[in-house]
Amino acid sequence: MSDDALVIFTPSGKRGRFAIGTPILQAARQLGVDLDSVCGGRGICSKCQISPGYGEFSKHGVTVEDDALSPWNAVEERYKSKRGMLPGRRLGCQAKVMGDVVIDVPPESQVHKQVIRKSATQRDIVMDPATRALFVEVAEPDMHNPSGDLERLKEALVAQWGVEDPLAGLDLLSRLQPVLRKGEWKATVVLNKGNHDIRPRILDVKPGFDEGGLYGLAIDLGSTTIAAHLCDLRDGAVLASSGLMNPQIRFGEDLMSRVSYAMMNPGGDVEMTRSVREAINALAVSIAEEAKIDVRAIYEVVFVCNPVMHHLLLGIDPVELGQAPFALATSGSLSLDARDLALSNINPAARVYVLPCIAGHVGADAAAVALSEEPGKSEEMVLIVDVGTNAEILLGNTERVLACSSPTGPAFEGAQISSGQRAAPGAIERVEIDPITKEPRFKVIGSDLWSTDPAFGAATAASGITGICGSGIIEAVAEMRMAGIVDAGGLIGGPDQIGSPRLVAEGRTHSYVLHDASGEGGPKIMVTQGDIRAIQLAKAALYAGARLLMDEMGVEKVDKVTLAGAFGAHISPKHAMVLGMIPDVPLDKVVSAGNAAGTGARIALCNVAARNAIEATVHEIHKVETAIEPRFQEHFVNASAIPNAVDTFPELMQVVTLPDVSFNTSGSGGGDGGRRRRRG
Repeated sequence: MSDDALVIFTPSGKRGRFAIGTPILQAARQLGVDLDSVCGGRGICSKCQISPGYGEFSKHGVTVEDDALSPWNAVEERYKSKRGMLPGRRLGCQAKVMGDVVIDVPPESQVHKQVIRKSATQRDIVMDPATRALFVEVAEPDMHNPSGDLERLKEALVAQWGVEDPLAGLDLLSRLQPVLRKGEWKATVVLNKGNHDIRPRILDVKPGFDEGGLYGLAIDLGSTTIAAHLCDLRDGAVLASSGLMNPQIRFGEDLMSRVSYAMMNPGGDVEMTRSVREAINALAVSIAEEAKIDVRAIYEVVFVCNPVMHHLLLGIDPVELGQAPFALATSGSLSLDARDLALSNINPAARVYVLPCIAGHVGADAAAVALSEEPGKSEEMVLIVDVGTNAEILLGNTERVLACSSPTGPAFEGAQISSGQRAAPGAIERVEIDPITKEPRFKVIGSDLWSTDPAFGAATAASGITGICGSGIIEAVAEMRMAGIVDAGGLIGGPDQIGSPRLVAEGRTHSYVLHDASGEGGPKIMVTQGDIRAIQLAKAALYAGARLLMDEMGVEKVDKVTLAGAFGAHISPKHAMVLGMIPDVPLDKVVSAGNAAGTGARIALCNVAARNAIEATVHEIHKVETAIEPRFQEHFVNASAIPNAVDTFPELMQVVTLPDVSFNTSGSGGGDGGRRRRRG
């Protein structure tokens, strides 16, 4: 009998010869095979489960005999009886090599587990989080070895896990001795290996082998909303997603209003910082309750945000971002203690990572979108629009990537709209208007029925019909344009011009009644002339930013448009193009990426290498400053028309016919009228 045997691992295909009696886990480590083990091979955690294969493997040129592994032992039997184990599985730390063998490592036993992101572009996210739990056995103190408990804990970490000289805070030292003694010198160490720290950090120590949760938050800190994903740092699973309105709205709906508030009010920046940190603390508690986990088990937070929100989160006065040259206090990524940001509700030792900003008005949220969508790897010329109060726009392909920020304001999120509201049950989210009768029908969040369905009333009885959200107002205005209720300049016609009683006078202008429940004490939901103007301003800023990047890139059209943002998945491509929000492309080339910034934050939370990658990528993205580009204003004025006063949208016109109407009593054309009213 040979003194060694061939061990082949699948799916990696790695192989090597090992001495008889070598544990499979040890063989895997020597070959660099991705086989998990939290307990360090002590038969406690069961993370190292394997599936041995028996019989002839012609592909590998081996035949595996029934006795290729050591016999089933008491440790494996105890684990199977208490927790269960799939038939045929073995524990890699217990099964030893006795002959040539083929070992399959199932996905759940791999350290770098894959999480598939379900979106327009699916991609694997390799799990390699900065924060992990490690089980160690610590040498007990004795009279002959006078070293401290912390020193012996560090010795155990380097000997058993290769972790060199980690940092430990005073709060940890105050708890260390009772924890080690309670665990009888066995402990679970929560360790952070953040990519910026030369030395890793011990965040927590728990007695014995602790299988308690290890969680992180990926937060997209937007101007209007704060969105968070609670992730299990062991496998990347999203346990809960939640959000709330950014309380800084009370200081100004857009970013420049908040900068102005800080300029005009001494201590205003401190006030805004305090409010947003309090909101994040509250969000952490609520999302933990939703997922039924201990909020103190949140050990890491990743933030993405625009530059103004970035500075206000960090407690930096944003005044320099309100004036040229829009200098950031820092554009690099940051690794901080949660206590530095007064995040007191999560674990007190938790760490925070903030993605890098690209430039003065193109922030970490745009960097996160670039991390998520990877425009620099696209063969097509792709335009990525992160729709929000401050739109982040990326344009590029494998040759070059450009970025800019465009001040769209909060209209797309339902703010500044007469009947506007955030997306919630009861909000109108879909609209269709009959071009002949001018009668509308709509859907509300929480029901799949159209308002013309006989069962609609009963289906929406609980939520009611409360207002109109961002996707709803986009569709409403576009439908009004397609039905001839609004002209190219954005002017709403009167009842005599339109031939419908749904047009009602509002001073010197008119409004379109979408839903009227005032007779029953409910709301009267209308699209007013002011609503149209708010949407025109927002979409013109968005389109002008995109056109500016196209000018810089030297292209007249793009191959693909990706809509990102918290409600990007709910925007109808046809309606967005009718409005003139995005450049003309075939409708099937407009895709949604959902909250791509939030996805980028989650990738950075789950993978340390991704942080290094985006830090390198941001230096390769060229930023175009809309505030100082003369052509931005020209594009903006042209884009104020619906869809545009100059660009013809030939792809759109193959599927949509827009009525040639004008309600400007001066007799000017729709587009010209739109420009004149814009100056007024």
